[in-house]
Amino acid sequence: MKAVYSSYCEFAFSTDHDNVHKHYHDLEYGFPILNDNQLFARLILEINQAGLSWTTILNKKDNFLKAYHQFDIDRIAKYGEKDRLRLLGDAGIIRNRLKVDAAIENAKAIKMLQKDFGSFKNWIDHHHPLTKDEWVKVFKKIFKFTGGEIVNEFLMSTGYLPGAHVEDCPIYKKVLKEKPMWKKVNRI
Repeated sequence: MKAVYSSYCEFAFSTDHDNVHKHYHDLEYGFPILNDNQLFARLILEINQAGLSWTTILNKKDNFLKAYHQFDIDRIAKYGEKDRLRLLGDAGIIRNRLKVDAAIENAKAIKMLQKDFGSFKNWIDHHHPLTKDEWVKVFKKIFKFTGGEIVNEFLMSTGYLPGAHVEDCPIYKKVLKEKPMWKKVNRI
């Protein structure tokens, strides 16, 4: 019988899963990301998770970093057909044309946001706080392959939407300490 967990926190602390979740939960999930390339990386990983397990994505994370040149936005925005074919032939990542195309097009979109707002992070901060539904509408206007769950998980995992950790999780307070300006408007 498969165990049922009420939260990702409970799952991460259970003993019947791969340790990639414990690492991600304790060191990444819900923590603010200040670097645009790292924000972009998280968005692309969330896009690639669609229809798959998060375990698959976490296990392939290093492959994604290598295949996508450390998620360097400037470089990916310049990818052409040769790079697209290289990615579609890379068994270490998710070889889905729509997801690969989304990564390239979204890098180009972020370049425009950087031009207008100084950074991808500034663009997100400019809109914060919004509800999940409001965020989805904003993302869909600019980005490819960003449905409700992708946007929700991206923003929750980067601390912009509540729900990453339950209040009795030992990581909850650590995340809250890293984003004191959000305490009043956003619960993690």
